[in-house]
Amino acid sequence: MNPTLRRITALGAAALLLGGLAACSSGNAAPAESKGAIDWKTAASAEAGGGMEALIAAAKKEGKLNAIALPNDWANYGEVISTFEKKYGIKVEVENPDASSADELNAVSSRKGQDRSPDVIDVGHDFDVQAAKQGLLTPYKVASFGKIQDSQKDAAGLWYNDMGGYVSIGCDASRVATCPTRFSELTDPQYKGKVALTGNPAKSSSAYSAVFGAALANGGSFDNVQPGLDFFAKLKQIGNFNPVEATPATMEKGETPIAVVWDYRNAAYADELKAKGIEWKVAIPEDGVFSLYYSQAIVKWAPHPAAARLWQEFLYSTECQNLWLKGYARPVLLPAMIADGTVDKTALARLPKIAQDKTDYPTEEQGKKAKSTVSDGWTKAVS
Repeated sequence: MNPTLRRITALGAAALLLGGLAACSSGNAAPAESKGAIDWKTAASAEAGGGMEALIAAAKKEGKLNAIALPNDWANYGEVISTFEKKYGIKVEVENPDASSADELNAVSSRKGQDRSPDVIDVGHDFDVQAAKQGLLTPYKVASFGKIQDSQKDAAGLWYNDMGGYVSIGCDASRVATCPTRFSELTDPQYKGKVALTGNPAKSSSAYSAVFGAALANGGSFDNVQPGLDFFAKLKQIGNFNPVEATPATMEKGETPIAVVWDYRNAAYADELKAKGIEWKVAIPEDGVFSLYYSQAIVKWAPHPAAARLWQEFLYSTECQNLWLKGYARPVLLPAMIADGTVDKTALARLPKIAQDKTDYPTEEQGKKAKSTVSDGWTKAVS
C-alpha cells in the first residue's frame, strides 16, 4: 500500500512560536517546546503544537520512529518509508515487517512505557476499533482530516483509514490451465491443493477479508460471514484448500499457485513475478466484491510522539497518498485527489479493474460480529 499535509495556525501565539523557530536550526526543537509550552504526547493536531514547522523540528530532534508490520513490498511501503526518511532525516525502524494486526496490538499492549513500544500502528479495520476501546491510542487529527469520509475515521481522531483495496484472486497462469475469476470457480477439481490465503483469518486482515468476500459470494452479508467459513470448509473437504501461507517465495516455487488476497498485493506480485518469467493474473471476483481499508493510529505512550505525528501528516499528504497509489493501493483521499486534480493519473490507470467501486463497508458492530465469528470458527472450518 505522499501527501505532506501542512497547516499553519493563525493564532497569535502560534505565530510567535513560528517566528522564534525561524532562528533555530532544523535539528533543534522549537523554542516554545524548550519552554515546556508544547507537549507532543498530547497535541491533538499540528496547530495545537505550534504548527508544522514546530512539529518538524521536534520530530527531527527525536530522530526516530518505531514502526511495526510494514513490509517494503506492501502497498509500496518501501518507497513511502525511504521518502519520509530522506525528507525529514528521521530513521524509521520497522520491527517484524510480516507481523499481523493482532501482533501489532499485542506489541503495543505489552510494551506500555517502554522505549521499544511501537509509535504508530497500521492495522486492519476492526483492529483499530479494538485498540481504541482498549485505550491504546491517542487522538490526533492530520491537516487533511476533514477530507476523509466520516465513515472512514473516528470522529475524535483516534484512528482513520489510510489505504485499501478489493479482495482478489491471483493465479499463476504458467501452472494453472484456466485461472479462476470468481469464488464459485474455486471448487473446481482442477484447483486441488492450489487455493491459498496469506495467513490465518483470525489474525490477518487480508485473510479475514478473503473469508468475508467468500461469504458475500455464497449468500452471506455484512451481518452474516458464516457462509465464508463454510466455503473454505468445503474447499478443505474437497482438497482444494492449501494451508501454506502464500508469499512471493511460495508463488515463485509453485507451492501456492492461487492466492486470495488484496488486489494491490496480487498486482504487486504480478510485477515481481514477471521479472522471474511467471505470468501472475489478477481478478476481482464479481460474485464476492469486498473492499476494506487499513487504518492508522498513534500509540498513546509513543516513545517518539512528535515523529509519530509527523509520520501521520506525511502519510496523509498528496505526496504519500500517490506513493500508495503507485503501489496499486487505493488511498483514502483518492476521491478528493481526483476532484482537485492532484492524483497520479498514470498510477490510477494501472489499478486492477473493477466494474464499479464500492462505497459501503461493514459497520463497527457488523465488523465486530464478523471478526468474532471468524476467530471462533476458522480452526474448525479447516481442521
